[in-house]
Amino acid sequence: MRITTLQQNILWAQPAANVRRAQETIDRLPDTDIFVLPEMFSTGFSTEPEGIAENDHSDTLVWMKSTAQARNCAMAGSVLVESGGRFYNRFYFVEPDGKVTVYDKHHLFTYSGEDKFISPGEDRVVVVFRGVRILLEVCYDLRFPVWSRNRDDYDIILYVASWPKSRIDAWSILLKARAIENQCFVAGVNRVGSDPACEYNGCSVILDPYGHTLAFCESDQETAASVEIDMGDLGKFRENFPVLNDADDFMILKNKQR
Repeated sequence: MRITTLQQNILWAQPAANVRRAQETIDRLPDTDIFVLPEMFSTGFSTEPEGIAENDHSDTLVWMKSTAQARNCAMAGSVLVESGGRFYNRFYFVEPDGKVTVYDKHHLFTYSGEDKFISPGEDRVVVVFRGVRILLEVCYDLRFPVWSRNRDDYDIILYVASWPKSRIDAWSILLKARAIENQCFVAGVNRVGSDPACEYNGCSVILDPYGHTLAFCESDQETAASVEIDMGDLGKFRENFPVLNDADDFMILKNKQR
């Protein structure tokens, strides 16, 4: 499977312009199985969604569907969405046949006040695409290893993010930790540029199950990176070094009051 990360400089609250720029980048790139965009790639990361959020049948989602069909690939990335009177940081995974899988960000970034206006998702989501099992995660989810613990139910984690430059070392270290502890491939896609609150320097990367870098985007550059990952190698690694068989049993208790 070939994965391509798109490290974008996102224009604040300008969905049409951001989609247009993403399309221009994609048009210059070779075929891939999955194009992965950053968190809230159409608007920039906002904790006050009123007047910025898109509806759940937005032009951005229509574009993702048409591009997936035209390029015979999946399109992945999160969008700020208003649906049923609530706001969500919604990860869309769109397949070329029009199928859309949704993951609503579970861990909201309370430090920035995201939890005050955005509703959390409750479901952990794994999508199967072209025979590969993919866990969908958004930014702050990266800090919570129990949520992403491999239950022998996925092969790749996709993390889409707006991760600030001031904490970029944590981004890089935690991505490697998730790859190693879960014996999986990890693709972490972060934005560059700035918004009213933060500066971002990207450092998007694709890692193998050893935590080795397979492909990366140069920091502070609007660019893309692509790599072919070998699922056969992953299977052999897990068979020869079956760490996951020794993992502790656990369950996630949903006992928070919303």
